[in-house]
Amino acid sequence: MISVKIIGVTGPTGAGKTTLLLQAEKLGGAAIDCDLVYHEMLESDIALQERLEAMFGPLRDESGVVDRKKLGTLVFGDPEKMAQLNAVAQRATVDRTRQLVEEYRRQGRELVVIDAFALMESGLGELCDFTIAVVAPPEVRVARIMAREGISEEYAWARVRAQRPNEYYAAVCGYTLVNDCAAPEEFSRRARALLCELLERNTES
Repeated sequence: MISVKIIGVTGPTGAGKTTLLLQAEKLGGAAIDCDLVYHEMLESDIALQERLEAMFGPLRDESGVVDRKKLGTLVFGDPEKMAQLNAVAQRATVDRTRQLVEEYRRQGRELVVIDAFALMESGLGELCDFTIAVVAPPEVRVARIMAREGISEEYAWARVRAQRPNEYYAAVCGYTLVNDCAAPEEFSRRARALLCELLERNTES
C-alpha cells in the first residue's frame, strides 16, 4: 500500500499559502483548506449548527445555513463568546480534517497538504510528516490582501498588525517558505521545489 505524506502549512494571511496548495494539487496531491472546511460545515453539518445555536441563539437564515455575519456580530468584541466559538469551531474542523486525511489515504494519494491557521495549536501538526511556515514581508501581505479583498490600505495594515509575526510561524514549523519574490511565478516555482524536496525525503530521517 502506498504511504501518504502529510504536510502541514500555516502562516499569516496574504503570505501565499494558497499558491503552495495549488502546487500540491498540480503534483497530484490533495489540499485541505481548514477555513473552507469550517465554512462548508456551517452550511451542511446539522450537529454543528445545533451546537452553535444552543450557545448563541438562532443563527440560520432562510436557506437553513448559519449566517456567518450574524455569528460574527454576536461574538465580536466579547472575548468569552469568541473563545467559546473558537473552541467549538476548532474541534469540529479538526475532526473533519482528520476524516478527510483518512479518505485521501484510502484513495491512495501520495501527498496531502493541510492549510490551517492554528496548525500547531489545534493538534493537526501532530498528523504531519513535515510542517511549512509560509511568510512574507508585511508590505507584500498588505498589497496581496488589498488586491484580493478590495479593502483599504489602512484596513489591510490593521489586519496584518493584528496577526502573529513571521518569526512565530518560522519557530514552530520545520521549514520556512519566504514569499519575497518579484513575480508570482517565481514563488510558485519556489513552493513546488520545496514540495518536491519533501516528497523525496524520508520521513524518518
